[in-house]
Amino acid sequence: MCGILGIALANESATVAPELCDGCIFLQHRGQDAAGIATCGNRGRIYQCKGNGLARDVFTQQRVNNLAGSMGIAHLRYPTAGSSANSEAQPFYVNSPYGINLAHNGNLVNTVSLKRYMDEDVHRHINTDSDSELLLNIFASELEKHNKYRVNNEDVFLALEGVYRLCRGGYACVGMLAGFALFGFRDPNGIRPLLFGERLNEDGTKDYMLASESVVLKAHNFSTFRDIKPGEAVIIPKDCSQSEPEFRQVVPINSYRPDVFEYVYFARPDSVLDGISVYHTRLAMGRKLAENIKRQLSPEDIDVVMAVPDTARTCALECANILNKPYREGFVKNRYVGRTFIMPNQKERISSVRRKLNPMDTEFRDKNVLIVDDSIVRGTTSIEIVNMAKESGASKVYFASAAPAIRYNHIYGIDLTDNKNLIAYNRSNEEIASILKCEKVIYQELDDLIDCCKTAAIDKFEVGVFSGSYVTGVEDGYLQELEKVRELNRNSTGDIKPDVDIGLYNPGDY
Repeated sequence: MCGILGIALANESATVAPELCDGCIFLQHRGQDAAGIATCGNRGRIYQCKGNGLARDVFTQQRVNNLAGSMGIAHLRYPTAGSSANSEAQPFYVNSPYGINLAHNGNLVNTVSLKRYMDEDVHRHINTDSDSELLLNIFASELEKHNKYRVNNEDVFLALEGVYRLCRGGYACVGMLAGFALFGFRDPNGIRPLLFGERLNEDGTKDYMLASESVVLKAHNFSTFRDIKPGEAVIIPKDCSQSEPEFRQVVPINSYRPDVFEYVYFARPDSVLDGISVYHTRLAMGRKLAENIKRQLSPEDIDVVMAVPDTARTCALECANILNKPYREGFVKNRYVGRTFIMPNQKERISSVRRKLNPMDTEFRDKNVLIVDDSIVRGTTSIEIVNMAKESGASKVYFASAAPAIRYNHIYGIDLTDNKNLIAYNRSNEEIASILKCEKVIYQELDDLIDCCKTAAIDKFEVGVFSGSYVTGVEDGYLQELEKVRELNRNSTGDIKPDVDIGLYNPGDY
């Protein structure tokens, strides 16, 4: 999971960087580990600003002032198995051919064979563990095959056809060809989200945006927007006041299976992804979960319903309505502590839970409490929450999850953990409840979750994290490789990660 963004302004004398910075704030929930922006000046020169930290910390006023150009892309990184090194902050850059920047959301699952292909056949050096750099170099190598002085749209689409042929996994990308165009594309299964939007200016020209979620487009007055389809790409010319964006279905849609975890947890509730309202799916999750709870508990077992803030609140409120039980805010959230799920290591997660959430004793004392969370992954946060509820005087604690039991790794850009570290892996619900030290744990049924999200156009989703069946097929080899990479990073037995990458930063080209 990451946040990606691209903007092309019709006014080529305008500066796009401030709007990219603002857009990153709307996508901050998708990645708190690193942030980056790359822009293109009038003479085709690339400028970049990136590093570890939140967008507000990386993009200082002085740095942003040095990002010239009317076209640019941005990235918010969520750390996966590769690393959270500063040098792996995106967008990535290669100077050949033509000068290309790329920001990527997702994971490739055939990285071992791709790295071998890059080394043995194409002879391009991959400097990091990031599959985003790998994907960029695949695209660059395909584009280089044309061996032309200047690139055109047809060349880009043909190069993307090669990317689709070689790369397997979940990916949504925005890229920039120096002095030429922005481009965006999405994997043939539509696992990771990507939207395109238009904004009409007073002079009749149009600005264009590519983004991970609709909330960014709407906030910046891009009133006309749509989803990029699986296997589809778009090229937005730098002189977009003179030329229209070009769309192409580069490869056929393999299937249309968005990652259901976007609706459970990651996306903002005010976003609409693939025509599906995130808010309405979470209301439906609350209704379905309540019906499941009714089958397992009697009405007198529950005195009050509470949510683990913030993602689960919509689901918990609707659940309380269906159960006809009072809803209370039992936990007060410190909004200056980030998402514990996205913390890169276990110690940080443990210490952050109590810093982030503070229980109100009056709402727990002598009550049977039903606590609703969006999901239970490692169980670290859930154990602390149950402990806090009981320390605050709760008589009984029932723990409900808006998502089914997570028993398998997520391989398309959400680094949950190795299977063995998942609390539900090879355990029954009774065993999970015992570990959480609650009276009962109740999970959403997978069929119910799919019913909450599906529409007439989309009735299947990527649910491998719950079922172990992945849309791209059996990925045992990739999972084994993933565990090796994690082990190397945990033990620091691999190469030392460089502090900075080897991209460009050229202030002063206005």
